[in-house]
Amino acid sequence: MHGIDLHTHSNISDGTLSPELLVSAALEKGIHTLALTDHDSMDGLIKAEQFAKNQPIRIISGVEVSSQWSRPSTKKNYAVHIVALNMQNPEPLEKVLAEQKCIRAERGKQICDLLISCIGQDIYQDVLAKVEGIPDRITRTHIAKTLVEKGIVSRAQQAFDKYIKEGKKAYVKFDGLGLEETIKVIHESQGFAVLAHPTRYGLSATNIRYLIELFASYAGDAVELPPSIEPLGTRQMVDRLIAQFDLKVSVGSDFHGDHMPWIKLGNIPVVKEGQIGIWESFR
Repeated sequence: MHGIDLHTHSNISDGTLSPELLVSAALEKGIHTLALTDHDSMDGLIKAEQFAKNQPIRIISGVEVSSQWSRPSTKKNYAVHIVALNMQNPEPLEKVLAEQKCIRAERGKQICDLLISCIGQDIYQDVLAKVEGIPDRITRTHIAKTLVEKGIVSRAQQAFDKYIKEGKKAYVKFDGLGLEETIKVIHESQGFAVLAHPTRYGLSATNIRYLIELFASYAGDAVELPPSIEPLGTRQMVDRLIAQFDLKVSVGSDFHGDHMPWIKLGNIPVVKEGQIGIWESFR
């Protein structure tokens, strides 16, 4: 399906384009319905909406909320991202996002502090410069890019693999809102809760199934379809779970910009017959 992209990022979080340039790029791609879903921030929405005025494109309010869930059998917490879309009364969610921003700012500083013993230098001010001096915008992507620029690693993924992904010396867990609470506050904001990229958390098939079932039990609204580059069997599994738990679907590229050139704006998976798009419920 052409013309809809409900998962994109600007430089308000870890994208490379400003909200205005993102909208401009979407117009060039023929996108008529675009959601800006920066990490734990809706700060770019007004800029996107203002730029889109009198243009043939609809901007959907959105945000990718950092959340977590667990299985009673393992007692292990797992990170998960929930995309909130089309909020009609964003105030409840904005209050939560203010707390999430504080967590993000503190986490960024903690990671940089841990890196000192690993690389022998403090890169925090360099990282801060990448986010216009606003610490709550710092993501691990900004830290990875700084490590590349300083010649400590040759590419961003190496920074994750060597220092800042789970299990490494400079990893700091993001203590986000619980899954049930996240869905609840999105609904309080009169929005829709979408389970983002369910196959990209490094989970086993059993845990993916458990996560989608849990998401449905908490009244989640839709699951984001896997991109076409993933194996056919992965898409078939997600399709079965969407049908089994009577969930709607969402489509998004997860576009970030230049530092992820393999992800193209507007490049979204095909919706199968019988699947209902969450965008059909937008007000």
